[in-house]
Amino acid sequence: MIIDAHSHVHDPLDSHLALLDEAGVDRAVLFGTRPHPERAVDLASFKREMSVLHATISGQSAGAEAHEAAVRELAAACAAHPDRFIGFGKVRLDVPAGQIAAEVERDVVARGFRGIGELTPPPDGAGLIEPVLRASADHGGLPVVVHGFAPTTAGDLATLADLARRHPSVPLVISQLGGLNWLTAIELAKETPNLYLELSTTNVVFALRLAIQEVPDRTIFGSDAPYGDPVLTRAFVERVTAPGELRDRVLGGTFAELLGL
Repeated sequence: MIIDAHSHVHDPLDSHLALLDEAGVDRAVLFGTRPHPERAVDLASFKREMSVLHATISGQSAGAEAHEAAVRELAAACAAHPDRFIGFGKVRLDVPAGQIAAEVERDVVARGFRGIGELTPPPDGAGLIEPVLRASADHGGLPVVVHGFAPTTAGDLATLADLARRHPSVPLVISQLGGLNWLTAIELAKETPNLYLELSTTNVVFALRLAIQEVPDRTIFGSDAPYGDPVLTRAFVERVTAPGELRDRVLGGTFAELLGL
């Protein structure tokens, strides 16, 4: 089974399904989203969508209404194509810990989503995810995915590794291989048994090859579509691996085990 472990709701959904078919991807982990760059028709509209993205990855809250709209859009996409999409529910980090636990129950577990993410704490604010990890552990250790590219800092990655060690029953996934801090991410993952590296947005071949070589059982193929392309990202993984068990694990086997598929 080939699993794209990182994608966001597309509008329309058919465009995403076509990409998955072209890439030979069986299933995709789907995150809710407020920005929709795929809707842009010109530079001005693209800049508007990217301004929303910048606010999101900087940890700026959009409020309850926008959050709930994204949850509903995600739920509708997963309900329309349960054979292709694996839903991960996002929770807000700007609310008390008790409310975070309630949102995990309501917006993740009760909706049948299989994990939590993509979380976007503010720069140098990765410690805000600890209540999410506690709630995950309370529900059997749901995988938790955290944004890894800028503006996430090297200090954030160290915080995430420390939190993973404090919550060993929770698989904690750093997305985008930690962005420009990829070497730090690899070193931390080697030392932390429940820390996983998702490989989307990697643009340095040495980074991809080294991550798979050093952490072969916890590196995961993802595209970050619509920002990335599953055809190209799968080809990138296949470029640095030989056919066989290791490639199969990276392209889906490891994540299938995490999700019990």
